[in-house]
Amino acid sequence: MDTHEITERFLRHYEEKGHTRVPSASLILDDPNLLFVNAGMVQFKPYFLGEAPPPYSRATSVQKCVRTPDIDEVGKTTRHNTFFQMAGNFSFGDYFKEGAIELAWELITGPQSEGGYGLDPDRIWATVFEDDAEAAGLWRKLTGLPSERIQRRGMEDNFWSMGIPGPCGPSSEIYYDRGPEYGREGGPVADEDRYIEIWNLVFMQNIRGEGAGKKSFPILGDLPAKNIDTGMGVERVATILQGVENVYETDLVRPVIGRAEEFSGRRYGANHTDDVRFRVIADHARTGVLLIGDGVTPGNDGRGYVLRRLLRRIVRSTRLLGVQEPVLQAFAEVVRDTMGPTYANLVTDFDRISEVVRVEEEAFLATLTSGSRIFDLAAAETKKSGGDLLAGDKAFQLHDTYGFPIDLTLEMAAEQGLTVDEDGFRTLMEEQRTRAKADAAQRKHGHGDLSEYRKLLERNGETEFLGYTDLQASAKVVGLLEDGQPVRSVAAGHKAELVLDRTPFYAESGGQVADIGVLLGDGVKINVLDVQKVVPGLFVHRVEVAEGEVGIGTELTGSVDGARRLSIERSHSATHLVHAAVRGAYGKRAAQAGSLNSPGRMRFDFTTPASVSTDILTEVEEEVNDYLQTDVEVQSYITTKDKALELGAVALFGEKYGNDVRVVDMGDYSRELCGGTHVDRIGQLGLVKLVGDSSIGSGVHRVEALVGPDALKHVRKEQLLVSQLANTFKVPTDQLPGRIEDVLSRLKNAEKEIEQLRTQQVLGSAGAHADKAHDAGGVSVVAEVVPDVDGNGLRALASDVRGRLGDRPGVVALFAPSGDKVAFVVATTAAARDQGIAAGKLVPSFAEAIGGRGGGKPDMAQGGGSNPAGAQQAVEALRAAVAGVGR
Repeated sequence: MDTHEITERFLRHYEEKGHTRVPSASLILDDPNLLFVNAGMVQFKPYFLGEAPPPYSRATSVQKCVRTPDIDEVGKTTRHNTFFQMAGNFSFGDYFKEGAIELAWELITGPQSEGGYGLDPDRIWATVFEDDAEAAGLWRKLTGLPSERIQRRGMEDNFWSMGIPGPCGPSSEIYYDRGPEYGREGGPVADEDRYIEIWNLVFMQNIRGEGAGKKSFPILGDLPAKNIDTGMGVERVATILQGVENVYETDLVRPVIGRAEEFSGRRYGANHTDDVRFRVIADHARTGVLLIGDGVTPGNDGRGYVLRRLLRRIVRSTRLLGVQEPVLQAFAEVVRDTMGPTYANLVTDFDRISEVVRVEEEAFLATLTSGSRIFDLAAAETKKSGGDLLAGDKAFQLHDTYGFPIDLTLEMAAEQGLTVDEDGFRTLMEEQRTRAKADAAQRKHGHGDLSEYRKLLERNGETEFLGYTDLQASAKVVGLLEDGQPVRSVAAGHKAELVLDRTPFYAESGGQVADIGVLLGDGVKINVLDVQKVVPGLFVHRVEVAEGEVGIGTELTGSVDGARRLSIERSHSATHLVHAAVRGAYGKRAAQAGSLNSPGRMRFDFTTPASVSTDILTEVEEEVNDYLQTDVEVQSYITTKDKALELGAVALFGEKYGNDVRVVDMGDYSRELCGGTHVDRIGQLGLVKLVGDSSIGSGVHRVEALVGPDALKHVRKEQLLVSQLANTFKVPTDQLPGRIEDVLSRLKNAEKEIEQLRTQQVLGSAGAHADKAHDAGGVSVVAEVVPDVDGNGLRALASDVRGRLGDRPGVVALFAPSGDKVAFVVATTAAARDQGIAAGKLVPSFAEAIGGRGGGKPDMAQGGGSNPAGAQQAVEALRAAVAGVGR
C-alpha cells in the first residue's frame, strides 16, 4: 500500500465517523514556542488552550512536520528523521478515551478490502499511563487485547504536555510487533526496535502547573472539557504495510536515494559509511524542499539557518559519495514528483523552489572553497607546531561559520594525517545547544501567562471589530488588567490593559501597526497607546487614564486618530500594489516574506533567488504610480478560501487561514487575502516613492517606500537638494551627474598624487633612520617614533630602512602615533632571522607599553595599540629584547 493511499484511508475513515477534514497547516506558524510545526495538534492549539472556540467538534488531518534537534544524528541510524507526516484525529469536548481507542482499532485492524490497514491484531501491543486503569480496561473491553499485551509506563513515556502550564493528560501508545528477527521478546518496555510505535493517543483531561522536564510538575486539576489529540506516524505505518526494513526504503523516500545512486554509481546497502550519506540526502532533501515550499529561505539565523544546514549537508554528503556536479535541483525534482500529489504547492511553485536550491548550492560551493582554505591553514599550523591534533575550536569554527559537519572535518583531517579534538568540539557544541535550549525555554512563556486573557475571552466572547467602517463607536468595558492581573477599576495617572465588548481600534496584525486614539466617558478620558490581540479574537487596548476613573461596565466612546489611520491605510494599500508589481516583474517566486505598514511609510520583504536590479525597482515604482491614476475602488468581501484562491487571490506563506477569508481587491491588478484596513480608492495614495532597497538575507530582499504626503515631502527635499547642487556646480540639473563624476575623478587623482608625495617624503627619511642604527648585542637596531605616517607608509618605510641595513643582522621597529591610536611595524633582515630573531616574536616585548597587540611572519609583523603615549617606552623595550636575543 503506497503512502498516499495510507493517508487517504486515514482521512476517509475519520470523515466517515463525523470528522471535518482539515488541510495540513504550513510548517511555519506564528507560535512563539516553535521554529517549525512539529506535531499534528499545533494548528489546533488555540482550541485546546481555550484561546478560540473550535469551529467543529471533531477534526482529522495529515500534518507535515519538521523536528530538527538532532540534525547531526540523521543518517547514522534509520530511526532519525527531520521530516515526517503525522496523521491525527481530534475531539474537542466530544468523544474521549473509548471513542479514540475504538476508532483507531477499527482502522489499523480493519480489512484492507473495507478501507482498513489490515494489521494482524495478534501483533498489536498497547501501553498506558501507569495510573490509567480506565484506558487499560477499555483496551481489553473494546479490542480484546490480553492484559499481557497492555503495558503500563510512567510519566516520561505515557504522559503528555506542551512543556508549559496548561492542558495535559495521560497517553496510550499503539505498537506493532515486527517479529523475533528484530529483537527480543517482552513488548515495548523491552525492545522498541522490534515493537515499533505507530500511534499515540493523548487523553487531554488535566491542567498542569509550573515545572521542568517530563514529570517535575504538579497536576492542578481537571479540564472543564476533555479532548482527544492523536498522532499516527505515516512513515512508520508505510514501513510495515510495504514490508520494508525502515522509513528510508518506503515509496516516498527511496526514490531520492535512487537518484543519489545514479549520480554516484554506488549502491545503497553496500556499506554503512555510504548508507549514512544516502540517508542524509534522502531525509534532508524532503525537509529542505518542503520548508522552501512553505516560504523559508536559507539564512544565517532561525529557520533560514536550519534550512541552510540541511541543504549544505546534502551537498557535502554527495561530495563524499564522489559526486562533483550540482545536485540539489535534481533531488528537488524527485521530492516534487513524490510529494506533489499531497502538497500541490511543490508542483505549482517548483520554479521558485528550484531556483532557491540552485543559488544556495552555488553559494555553498564557494563557501566550501573558503572553508577548505581555513581548514588547510589550521592543519598547517598544527603540523608546524609539531602536533597532530586539530583544535576543537577550529573544528567548531568550521562547523558554525562555514557549515562543515564534524564528520567532514574528521575526514579532511584524516587525509592529512591529523586527528581532531572531538571532545573540545563537542563541548562547544553542547554550550551552543544549551544556549539554544535556554532560548527555546524562554520562548515557551509566550503561552505562559495568558490565563486571565483566556478567561475574559470565555466570559465575554470575541471583541467585535467595527473599524472597517467606523472610526468612532460606543463600547463597554468588560475587562481591566494591571500587570497582567484583573482589577475592578483604574484611576487617573495609571497605565492598564482594557478590553471592550466592541472597538473601532485596529489591533496590530498582518504587518499593519495598531491604531491610537482616545476613549471618552462621563468624567473619564483615556489615551489609547496600543492595541494587541493577546489571544485570538480578544482586542487588548493598552491605555493610560488621563482623567477620572474607569471601571468594569463603564460606557465609553472610542475615537481613532483618523489622520494617522488614513496614513497607515495608504501604506497598507501601497504594499499590496508593490507586491503585485514585484510579482509581475519576478513571477510567482517573488513571494511576500514580511511587511510593515506604518503612518506614511511601508516596508515590504519578498523572496527572490535572483538579484534585484535598480532598473526593475524603478519600473515597479513607475508601474504602481501609473496605476494610481486609474483611481479604482478598493473592494473587500468575505468568501471561502478555496473560492478566493480560484479567483487568483494571493495567500501569504506562514499565515493560517480559516475556511472563510477576507479578500481585498484593487481592480484586477491586486487581489490578496487580508484582514487589514485600506483606502476607499487607490487615488487616495497620491504618490508612492521607493526610498530604499537592500538584501536582508539569502534570497530575501527589502524595499521601503514613502506614501502620500510623506512621499511628496521627500520628493520636494530631493528637488531642493538637486537645485542647490546644480547652483553650487554652476551647471543645469541634467548635467549634474556628469559634473559630479568629473569632480570626484579629479579628487581621486589628486588624492593619489598627494599619497605619492607623502610616500616619497617618508621614504626620503629612510637613510636618516638607517644612519641612527645602534648595536644591541651584535644586532643593528633602528627603533624610532615616526609621527603622522599612515599604515601603508609605515610598512614601506620599514622595508626601505631594512634594505639599507644590508647583510648585517638588523631589526627595524617604527611606531606611528595618530590621535588616540598608535600603529607599529617590526621588520628583520635575513641575517637576524638566521640568528633566531623573528619579527612576530618581538611584539610581546613592547605590546603592553602601548596597550596593543599584533603579529605576523618572522620577516615582518604589524599591529596597533590604544596608548600612543607609551610609544617611546615601547622603543626602549624592543631594544632591550633584541639585545637579550643577540647575546
